[in-house]
Amino acid sequence: MKVLVTGGCGFIGSHIVDKLIREKHDVYVVDNLVSGHKKNLDPSVQIMDCDINSDLMEKVIQDFQPEAIIHQAAQVSVASSINDILYDENVNIRGSVNLINLAKKYGVKKMVFASSAAVYGNPVSLPVDLNHPTSPLSPYGVSKLSVEYYLKMASQTFGLDYTILRYANVYGPRQDAHGEGGVIAIFSDCLANGKAPTIFGDGEQTRDFVYVEDVAAANVSALTMGHNQTLNVSSGEEITVNKLFETMQEAAGTSLEVNYKEERSGDIRKSVLCNKVTKEQLNWNPKTSLLEGLQNTLNFYK
Repeated sequence: MKVLVTGGCGFIGSHIVDKLIREKHDVYVVDNLVSGHKKNLDPSVQIMDCDINSDLMEKVIQDFQPEAIIHQAAQVSVASSINDILYDENVNIRGSVNLINLAKKYGVKKMVFASSAAVYGNPVSLPVDLNHPTSPLSPYGVSKLSVEYYLKMASQTFGLDYTILRYANVYGPRQDAHGEGGVIAIFSDCLANGKAPTIFGDGEQTRDFVYVEDVAAANVSALTMGHNQTLNVSSGEEITVNKLFETMQEAAGTSLEVNYKEERSGDIRKSVLCNKVTKEQLNWNPKTSLLEGLQNTLNFYK
């Protein structure tokens, strides 16, 4: 299949590209390289340095004629979305709507969209299943939910097939520990360099961590399954941030003090996503245990 991957030089996108190549798909990557890196990709992959809002985007789709788009390009920071709500809207909503419009214009059959657990807001029940109400607490969560509605409209109005994947906390090799890095990437970098990490709040907040290669597998499965479905991509397991760091210290054989700071605005207290429907619809399972995934990540940062 001819597959266009937006944000394909990024952390999650590059692992998706690797999986697509292994399965012999014809892949084209678009990335503005603000946070992505060409070094993440196999040199044989076609790459266009291009913003998803730019006029070049139409030429890419017109020339490549993809059958499907896996849309990973995004502004991914909750904190940044609060600091600059207009930039978040421009990238996450306007950029995505531009892609939907081009998919309609050039007959793209399927779009797989990277959404987020942030659309749920503070859970009213755990684990969070697909019937849970959506009440995002940040502009980032609002922007992701907005695109979900655009995709549902595009399916009904234009016949564009979609699969929306609501990610839990994704981690693994290639995640940037600086800038907008996830907590596991930040902890890994601290452990590799002997630096005391910072934990916001009391560390008893919980998260659901899913390994990046399992996320890539879900995206590739969604090319041919999960038609017009919204699905959670998660491990389905809950762990506190304190316990996470303790586990990582044991795996790394180190002992560091922790700096605790005030809880950040927009952060969710507890989160774990139910992935039962995803397993059924995508014939998918998160295969990587947290311990195995953490060891792979620590080895990468070493």
